[in-house]
Amino acid sequence: MWSDSLLAFERGHLIRLGIWAGLSVMIGAALWLFLSARRVNAPFIRNFAIQMFAWGCIDLAITTWGWQGLALRDYTSAMNMQHFLWLNLGLDVGYVMVGATLAATGWIIGKRLGALGAGIGVIVQGLVLFVLDLRLLTIIGSSQ
Repeated sequence: MWSDSLLAFERGHLIRLGIWAGLSVMIGAALWLFLSARRVNAPFIRNFAIQMFAWGCIDLAITTWGWQGLALRDYTSAMNMQHFLWLNLGLDVGYVMVGATLAATGWIIGKRLGALGAGIGVIVQGLVLFVLDLRLLTIIGSSQ
């Protein structure tokens, strides 16, 4: 694979991550503002919104940091990125499992809608990050 192709793939990945991050922040903020304006106590939606907003902010920071580090890569750097993506895939699966555990535990132990909303928010974020990371890993893996 040519380093300029890898740079283009990485740039595209960061753009997609940035779009997801922006959508997450907007969805989280919109849901929270809606609940606040209506003075509604909806723990499921509130905690889902908190997860969306918080993860979106973190993803925006990661996108910004990654964008600043974009550069042509040599073979060793490309392999390091591929290993990092494998690590991220494992973490993404972990996020989904933690979210599922939080949602299930909150629901089974006490029918806690807040825990259910937070858990589903974490699951959504983990699944989307998994898809984004897998897409980039598949592209760079098939291009070698």
